[in-house]
Amino acid sequence: MNSETSFLIPPVFNGENYQAWAIRMMVHLEALDLWEAAEEDYKVTPLGDNPTVNQMRHHKEGKTRKAKAKACLFLAVSPLILTKIMQMKSAAEIWEYLEKEYQGNERVQNMQVMNLIREFEMKRMKESETKKDYADQLLDLAKKVRLFGKDFTDERIDQKTLVTLPEKYEATISSLENSKDLSSITLAEFVNALQALKKRRIMRKEGSIEVF
Repeated sequence: MNSETSFLIPPVFNGENYQAWAIRMMVHLEALDLWEAAEEDYKVTPLGDNPTVNQMRHHKEGKTRKAKAKACLFLAVSPLILTKIMQMKSAAEIWEYLEKEYQGNERVQNMQVMNLIREFEMKRMKESETKKDYADQLLDLAKKVRLFGKDFTDERIDQKTLVTLPEKYEATISSLENSKDLSSITLAEFVNALQALKKRRIMRKEGSIEVF
């Protein structure tokens, strides 16, 4: 499968993580110039008598775009969900149904956001985890919150990482504080700095670099 072919394959929705799928699907349809047909069930003006070539071209393009958008959504859902939408007449009708059915009302969304934030606040790094794995978990929770349109700053993630690292990293953090302003660096920069400092200490211990 080449890159051009894989680009044409839409993300498949199986009933879970609607927000993430909807964003990916929207971008996919926009890339194919089909989002307009899913966003609104626009009317294709019937051709009158003796239409011009330009009118016939626009008429055909309008109908084709609507048909392609509908076909694309059919391909982008699991067989179970397909049975629920296959009788619908337009891509816009399908999109509206999926949004109402799986996005949930505002109260449900707020509860989901609260649960994600609670999970974020309760998260602690395990002894068996690496710093990068732990940071990736926090970022993943933050991204899920943002998918609901809620603000979740990078600074909040940075602070969470800094204050919840195990005690064994205290000396490493102190060393970084002497060389960097931890309040102004990103999470990725912080994790990379920790990894670089750890590697340097290992190299010094093994005598592979000279200590001045």
